[in-house]
Amino acid sequence: MKPASPIGLANLGPLAQLKAGRLPERVLRLLAGLWLYGLAIALMIEGAVGASPWDVFHLGVSHHLPLSFGTVMILAAVGVLLAWVPLRQMPGLGTLANTLLLGPFADLNLAWLATPEGLPLRCAYLLAGVVLCAVATALYIGAQLGPGPRDGLMTGLARRTGWSIRRIRTLIEVTVLAIGVLLGGVAGVGTLVFAFGVGPLTQFFLRHLVVRLDAPVAVAVEGETR
Repeated sequence: MKPASPIGLANLGPLAQLKAGRLPERVLRLLAGLWLYGLAIALMIEGAVGASPWDVFHLGVSHHLPLSFGTVMILAAVGVLLAWVPLRQMPGLGTLANTLLLGPFADLNLAWLATPEGLPLRCAYLLAGVVLCAVATALYIGAQLGPGPRDGLMTGLARRTGWSIRRIRTLIEVTVLAIGVLLGGVAGVGTLVFAFGVGPLTQFFLRHLVVRLDAPVAVAVEGETR
């Protein structure tokens, strides 16, 4: 028996993901989600009240390498993919798109989005970034074309352990944050807001944004959903 799939997500192989139906809509959701995620990253960084835990990690690494923030994101994504092997997490078009596009999208949004003046507006940037990140994550994971490397780690652990997306994501964010701070990344109040808030928000939006697949696949998924 396959491990339970959280919130109706199917653990499909690359070809099965492409044959599951509604492909144009799912690809559009994937790309929209990745672009919005890049914007969410830029909002949180430019808000300057604490970036997300993963971005504290990316910023910490960038202090030690002559690379752009987005390039560090790509390298980190490739490294995280190695953790998929013991989880038997299946990659897909979404995995490749996330690995290659999210970093450049973040760099582009950082290039045109300026740091606002005044603490209230900076806090607004942070809150908008957290909510937008959860929506973006639900969009591209819910497209069922394979999660990104970091979110594949999250869904893979949820599937293997039976724990909720909320619990797994929070644990991952806290762990990555600690490593990022040790590498020289700067955390703040906004980092804590993200670490403990994005998990519940992602789970909420994911329930509404998962694309229901064609009947043969959907039946198999429903039988595995918690």
